[in-house]
Amino acid sequence: MTPTDGEVIGRVLAGDVAAYAIIVDRYHARFARFATRLLGSQEDAEEALQDAFLRAYRGLGRYQDRERFASWLYRILVNRCRSMQARFARRSRSVPDFESGGRVAADDIRLAGREEAIWLIGQLPLEQREVFLLRFVEDMSYEDIAGLTGLGMSAIKMRVSRGLDRLRELLGGERQ
Repeated sequence: MTPTDGEVIGRVLAGDVAAYAIIVDRYHARFARFATRLLGSQEDAEEALQDAFLRAYRGLGRYQDRERFASWLYRILVNRCRSMQARFARRSRSVPDFESGGRVAADDIRLAGREEAIWLIGQLPLEQREVFLLRFVEDMSYEDIAGLTGLGMSAIKMRVSRGLDRLRELLGGERQ
């Protein structure tokens, strides 16, 4: 039987530091893919993710809701990605890369090709890009996004809507 996050964290806090590898193995691929799409660079994403795992490890003793570890780690990762974007603001803007072959689809938007999709999504503000990727690439429900991000349902829907409006604008289309 696979231990829950709470059970693993309990083991780590009890002195079994090696048990933290279970957490890393459990979330690394999923969050690395998300951070790469958010930052547009696999190298930057890996740096942000490693930092997020380290910060989470250091904060385990203060973290209370052990069964919601994924949401907590996600928030740490997004904050690290935001900090990195601010730090790299002077370098030329890179756009997300969908190396894992994630699908992109939304309402009536028709994306002409992979490069255009990457460029278009990269033009979204980070907050809109974040929920857009969770909704349409990671294929998460609004409820799952709310649980992961801690955002309210209306905030998520507004960010998705504004992201879709921005994509329509970039494509030269009008909202119908």
